[in-house]
Amino acid sequence: MNLRELASVGPFFALRTDDDPGGAGEEYLPLAARTEEAVRRRVATVADRLGTADRRVAASVAYQGIAGRLLSVALGSAVLTGRVPDLADGRLRWHPARPAPDDLWLPAPAALPPAADLADQVRDHVLAGPLTTLHATTRAVVPVSSRLLWGNAASSLAGSLRVLHAWCRERHRPEEAARALALTRALLDAPPLSGTGTLTAPAPGGPAFARTTCCLYYRVLPGGMCGDCVLRHAPRAAR
Repeated sequence: MNLRELASVGPFFALRTDDDPGGAGEEYLPLAARTEEAVRRRVATVADRLGTADRRVAASVAYQGIAGRLLSVALGSAVLTGRVPDLADGRLRWHPARPAPDDLWLPAPAALPPAADLADQVRDHVLAGPLTTLHATTRAVVPVSSRLLWGNAASSLAGSLRVLHAWCRERHRPEEAARALALTRALLDAPPLSGTGTLTAPAPGGPAFARTTCCLYYRVLPGGMCGDCVLRHAPRAAR
């Protein structure tokens, strides 16, 4: 499966596909495995980068980052190629300490069988696959809300849509831009992402998303909030 064009959309849409990235293949771990130690390492790395001792914030942001990577790859591939990459157990690996695009490694990428409903395929093989496993592992390591994490996944998906939609429009590919919007709507309208937010039709600035949950990032940036935050004002304690 050729993912070269997908990588041109942006770093979140790219992943390593070489035989052994940097000669350090042993450092990459199966993402689908319940590797609690790897999640602890990732949470610690994110906490250090954010400059926070709040492990719930770090766990939230860490999960959102990986969700954004997986959903960007799945959404982008489905829109641009009509196929979804096989991210099954044992195929996709990650490096907890590396940033995108070097955090994910998929040697010899292959596509899942053709499907009439790509949203169902992304839901079954990504949301209900590695993201559900990572969801459970994250909550086993840090006591963070399940609904918050799925809200993070939905926010990440909407962010991926905005980047991909803009990329398609800039290249005069309106059919693919429309396909990206339709696929994202379908994913947001069904479990586990249903009820996590509202996606509005494209505006001059592109699709917009408003969450029904909070990722807790305001605790790192006092008085600041994400663009799709459910909060109308930062909580008084954060100010």
